[in-house]
Amino acid sequence: MKLLFAQGPSLNTRLLVAILASLALLVTDFRTPHLHPLRAVLSIATHPLQLLASLPGDNLKSISGTVLSYLELQKENRRLKETQLINAGKLLKLEALEKENIRLRVLLENSFRLGEQVLIAELLSVKLAPYEHTVVVNKGTRFGVHPEQPVLDANGIVGQVIRALPSSSEVMLITDPDHAIPVEVNRNGLRTIAFGTGLPNRLQLPFLAKNADIVPGDLLVTSGLGGVFPAGYPVAVVDKFETRPDKSFANIYATPKAQLETSREFLIVWSDTNPVFLDKDKEPPPAEQLETEHAKP
Repeated sequence: MKLLFAQGPSLNTRLLVAILASLALLVTDFRTPHLHPLRAVLSIATHPLQLLASLPGDNLKSISGTVLSYLELQKENRRLKETQLINAGKLLKLEALEKENIRLRVLLENSFRLGEQVLIAELLSVKLAPYEHTVVVNKGTRFGVHPEQPVLDANGIVGQVIRALPSSSEVMLITDPDHAIPVEVNRNGLRTIAFGTGLPNRLQLPFLAKNADIVPGDLLVTSGLGGVFPAGYPVAVVDKFETRPDKSFANIYATPKAQLETSREFLIVWSDTNPVFLDKDKEPPPAEQLETEHAKP
């Protein structure tokens, strides 16, 4: 195909001239500093082109780095949440153990004050039958526990053992309607009997005359009569005294000192006043043995 304007040197000639000029510039630039100003001017002119050429690669690196950082943050966030959940669970258990430790310390302190041989038992279950206030604890005959043995918590009398099995015992609470406990008014020594009413945190004293020397706020303690409960244990506090004109006896009610609905640890007591055992020929287990048995899993 013929060019419309076929004037000037041919393409081969132009290519040769361009090659020679390039070689000359390379040699000149390598040998002398005369082309340095020209290089600076050209670098300013070509800088935007360099930026434009490198823009896709830089953007790709930035986007990939952002995505990777986001994925790493997600993983770290998930790991931290799992760690926080585990630590929160451990803290909950730690708080429960701390509360249990406080309760056990109170029980042990009270056991030293009692001066009698005691064994710590833990709550296993609560009988849910109406008007039957009984609980099951995790100590039985292999620990020396026997029926009619008094049970208390850190605040006062809880009840007494009514059935002892090898690994557990059933305890009747003092609020059970079939339970009665001899008591006396700590202020003046007035003796009477406190009966369970079948209601939580309520005892009744039905055999006191309406002119008896007893008032709300009086502390009732065990009198020691009957041979089951040793004397001097707190039982209840009188909270209601009502006289009945047509009756010789007053309506007297008291609130137990023991935390019957919330206690989880109890003290089972041995004393000289109640040496009743399942095996008449065996003596109560020594305190060291009870502590060792209690420490076993």
